[in-house]
Amino acid sequence: MAVPADEAGKVLHLITSKLPYLPGALRQIGEYLLAHPRQAQSMTISQLASACGVAESTVSRFVRELGMDSYHSLRLSLAEATFATRSAAADRDEEFVYEGILRGDEPPAIVGKIERSSRQTLTQTAKQVSGDAISRAVDLLHAADAVVFCCMGSSSIAAEEGVMRFTRAGKKCLLYRDQSVQVMLATILTPRDVLIGISDSGKSTAIVDAMRLARQTGATSIGITSVQDSPLAELSDVPLFTSNVAGEGLYGESVTSKWGQLLLIDILYASYAARHFDDTLHHLKETYEAGIRHSRSPGSPPAQG
Repeated sequence: MAVPADEAGKVLHLITSKLPYLPGALRQIGEYLLAHPRQAQSMTISQLASACGVAESTVSRFVRELGMDSYHSLRLSLAEATFATRSAAADRDEEFVYEGILRGDEPPAIVGKIERSSRQTLTQTAKQVSGDAISRAVDLLHAADAVVFCCMGSSSIAAEEGVMRFTRAGKKCLLYRDQSVQVMLATILTPRDVLIGISDSGKSTAIVDAMRLARQTGATSIGITSVQDSPLAELSDVPLFTSNVAGEGLYGESVTSKWGQLLLIDILYASYAARHFDDTLHHLKETYEAGIRHSRSPGSPPAQG
């Protein structure tokens, strides 16, 4: 017999009610579960701990805080909550339109859900950034004659930000929106070029094909993805990982997942600029004079980006 939606959903209401009173580490777990209940229901305790940046013992403590006897019980409750919600929606001939957004949600509730998801993405991405990986990526960028971006869909947001940042830092950058052109371009890269592939799932066919072709030409590559065992990560000389918040279904990836990609692009740029401070400052001034100053109203101060 199916569990009624209002009963199964109690675990999410319970987490919401306890969230303001939980200490930092436990609050992180609660925020993650509220933002990603469908992903969490299939995670092992170690995977959830890793996603939240806490110890497994902290997850066990969170389970006890909810009054549950085991982590397995929490997973079952999450599965029942998401299944019941989907079943109720199907009974009403409804479909989900966005991650965590339900029929009838009012703007204040939507604002809260999107804000929590965005903040969680930024926090978890920042926690899993490897300083060593960033340093190696900066080495590749410094040695490159050209920085080529490969992306599709909403990942283009981060790619365009990367083009703007690194062009202003004095690097030659290329970005074509057409995936066929991206793949063709990968065939003529040289060992003096670096390809930055961006794909939340790490499985986008055109991006993976471009990364594979770039490797065959001897070009180096930096991959930005949320899935550590994805083809994109495996083909990257330096893989960088965002929080795993990829969406499902008809609406595709949530835009909140792009915050992690933008954060990594900003970290890459800032790390490159800090290492090559004088050169970057010189190019910032040159590009401002050439392409930005004339677009500003008289009296506007120089922009840094």
